Amino acid sequence: MSLVIRTITGAEELGLFTSLSYSLDHELADDLSTGRRRPEWMWLALREGRPVARLAWWSQPGAAVPDVLDFLDLDGEAPDRVEVGVRLLEASMAEVLPAGTQAPDYIRFIPPDWREDPEAGQVVADRTAVVERAGWVFQVERLRLEWRPGTPLAEPAGRLNFRPVSGREELIGLMTQVLDGTLDAHSQEDLTRMTPEEAAADHYDGEFAHYTSPRDWWQIAELPGGEPVGFVVGAHNPYNPVIAYIGVLPAHRGQGYIDDILAAGTRILAEAGMPRIRAATDLGNVPMARAFERAGYVNFERQITMSRP
Repeated sequence: MSLVIRTITGAEELGLFTSLSYSLDHELADDLSTGRRRPEWMWLALREGRPVARLAWWSQPGAAVPDVLDFLDLDGEAPDRVEVGVRLLEASMAEVLPAGTQAPDYIRFIPPDWREDPEAGQVVADRTAVVERAGWVFQVERLRLEWRPGTPLAEPAGRLNFRPVSGREELIGLMTQVLDGTLDAHSQEDLTRMTPEEAAADHYDGEFAHYTSPRDWWQIAELPGGEPVGFVVGAHNPYNPVIAYIGVLPAHRGQGYIDDILAAGTRILAEAGMPRIRAATDLGNVPMARAFERAGYVNFERQITMSRP
């Protein structure tokens, strides 16, 4: 049967687009209305009018090119699903990415037990095969974490004082220091191309500058004498309340301060009435993963990130 590859015509085709499913489907209508997605960035592969593969790109509103490829779904019953996915992705890239443009990362949320579940593992393997054949390579697997109301909050230990971040330069300065010895794979990759200060500024301007939630959720942790120990950035992104960034300065690591700082950031968002708090850390960042576990965060999903050199 012949294959038709095309973009959706607009929001009126979201029903068709969601014939294949993903946990982020409920965000698509709002993403389209706010400009985070565009019809010309949402693609279908159809047989006899039925989707056998789909993909979508995402960006901050107003961006000229997408920031990430985050939807890629295949009909698990189609024997040629990987080949169809490759054709769809390559056709989309040719139209969406201007010549010479660096392709953005591919990011996908997956079940936390995907390695133990043969069916889930096959779905992950199929999608990974598509993006690998189109030139992406594995970068990192991350834990997606969630704190839920009713989870006990640790009482302040009294070792640290907290105050709001004074501004962009202070936070970038502390982020620069935290990059020394970082276990975060994305930050490590940034440091192969940028100085620590450039990487910190790029992170701030690319993410934190877009937050519209209260800036007093961004807290500096200090010793009683005023020496900074670390910081936590609580925020509300377009979708969820989040612990967007947390770090302990190198001179103060190994003393358990991460627990105090994470508890303070969680408390601020919880007391603001947030229905949940999301966070993420690399699978390989064992110290940070354990800190989240001690604070009562549960691993509800994982995330695979792949990049195209």
